[in-house]
Amino acid sequence: MTTPEIRAALPRSAASVRGPVLRKLRGIAFPAQLVLAVCLISGVPIPGTVLLGGKLLLLVQLGAEAHVWLRLRRHGLSRREALAQLVPEPVLRFVTHELRIMASLVRWAARRRHGVNGADAVFSHGRDQAITMYGFAFACVVETVALSYLLADWPVVHAVFLVVDVYTVLFVLGVHAASVTRPHALADGALRVRQAAHVDVHVPLDQIASIRRETLFTHEKKDDELNLPIGSQTSITLALTEPVNAPKFLGAPRLVKVIRLHADDPKALHDAVTRARTAPTPVPGTPASA
Repeated sequence: MTTPEIRAALPRSAASVRGPVLRKLRGIAFPAQLVLAVCLISGVPIPGTVLLGGKLLLLVQLGAEAHVWLRLRRHGLSRREALAQLVPEPVLRFVTHELRIMASLVRWAARRRHGVNGADAVFSHGRDQAITMYGFAFACVVETVALSYLLADWPVVHAVFLVVDVYTVLFVLGVHAASVTRPHALADGALRVRQAAHVDVHVPLDQIASIRRETLFTHEKKDDELNLPIGSQTSITLALTEPVNAPKFLGAPRLVKVIRLHADDPKALHDAVTRARTAPTPVPGTPASA
């Protein structure tokens, strides 16, 4: 259920939990914290009483958010639904994406794939981007070392850029890890098409009008087409009888009738989907063959 649907179904008693006090507190706390952060990064001296006030304001805001979350839970909302009431959907989707990226690093190290339990077949798709992603990661490491040397005389700025650079290295590796640990999957009468941690689309087999193998290196952007290149190429094209929803990064709906994707073994994916689409439907009451 999306955030708008949750809000529409939310009882008035639960909707009233999020009152004007919390909105006013957010309107004061967020700008104040931003100003303090900018001052700290730029080296502007800040009185101790102001820093203490900023910390207390942050604690009060976190306490208020936790109180509202608990009240929403008592009104019968699940953890995710209660969180969706407190955090705007674009922000929630962005944070969720970053957490998936970091979790993919752990899965990659543990050699565990996501969403493959019970699948009839899985199809990896990250092999052809590996060298490129490792190259990006190496370049980020070199930049991190260079900036650490250049900013050594500005400790606060050095610390901020060090955190950003280290996170960038982890992010680049995490994107590749997500591609490795989140393969395409064929299960429950649908093809699950994925790319890294931001695309996850279920395509029912009965909505696939045709599937063909074709390697493309250029892709024209169209509103009703979804292109998911890996290493700048796609190798499978799906034409659909009805559009499916492939939400944009921040959750905006997007209906597509053509999906182009890549697989390390496009023939295996093509053949598996073709067999699944053309498999005879068992007649009720007919005994299974021995």
